[in-house]
Amino acid sequence: MRARSLLRLLLLVQVVAALGIGAAAVSWLGWNRWAGLAAGLAAVLLVRLLINANNFRLASRSASATPQRFRLGGRGWLRLFGEEFTASMLQSSWTMPRALAREVVFAESTAPPVLMLHGYGCNSGYWSALAPRLDAARISYATLDLEPIAGAIDDYAPLVQRAVEQLCERTGAPQLVIVAHSMGGLVARAWMRRHGAARVARVITLGTPHHGTCLASFGLGQNAAQMRRASAAEGTENDWLCQLAASESDATRALITSIYTHHDNIISPQTSSRLEGARNVELGGVGHVALGRNRRVLAMVMREIVTAA
Repeated sequence: MRARSLLRLLLLVQVVAALGIGAAAVSWLGWNRWAGLAAGLAAVLLVRLLINANNFRLASRSASATPQRFRLGGRGWLRLFGEEFTASMLQSSWTMPRALAREVVFAESTAPPVLMLHGYGCNSGYWSALAPRLDAARISYATLDLEPIAGAIDDYAPLVQRAVEQLCERTGAPQLVIVAHSMGGLVARAWMRRHGAARVARVITLGTPHHGTCLASFGLGQNAAQMRRASAAEGTENDWLCQLAASESDATRALITSIYTHHDNIISPQTSSRLEGARNVELGGVGHVALGRNRRVLAMVMREIVTAA
């Protein structure tokens, strides 16, 4: 099943649940229809909010130490949670269920084109906030749906290769920039292991579990298994991640910029996103999904793209 179809199905389940709760409130409690509908929607939102809160709770069990300068007070945590919950709702309930992979070419552009790779369980709709910035800067780009959603990470490499060659051919550019969120960063590295880095001007990863994440143990599929990590204390990585790291040269690592947040609620320990030999950019006060919508992060990404020429 495609991510778009799965998200639409989950959205339908939520709508049916909201209507069912609303109908029960009208029938059993004697509420009017509007009050019942409001109750149903509130119940669904509460469940989604609790799921989001549970992600933070699970991530805290294996969290790495947060540097003093990135520690948050009460307001900071509320802002962090609010932004992450809003981003999760928008992505899963609006942008990704409607998304189709696309390619946009600006003939006059002198910047390297950009290929965007989404993370686990997502699709090209994740880039709904970055794409308009690329449009405004007249930078050519393409998005790609990594499917099947539970496939092995190495199996996405042929999809990336076709997208890379097509984008370079249509723009006339010898190299491109890859912007990748979460699992997408591992996909980019797996692609470079198979096809080399001749086409790469830069790889920018956002919240990628370069050394695995403990929360991947709750995921399904071969890709989730390839992202698993035992614990922050043990620091153990799975064989696939170790083999991927062993295949990379210093020159390959130097092409990568890893942007990550010490408050990631999916990648835990959060320092798993640090990659030796790469340029590591650490942040605080941003959640995992919000990395693709946060203005500060998007500004960093745009600077990295422009300077990659």
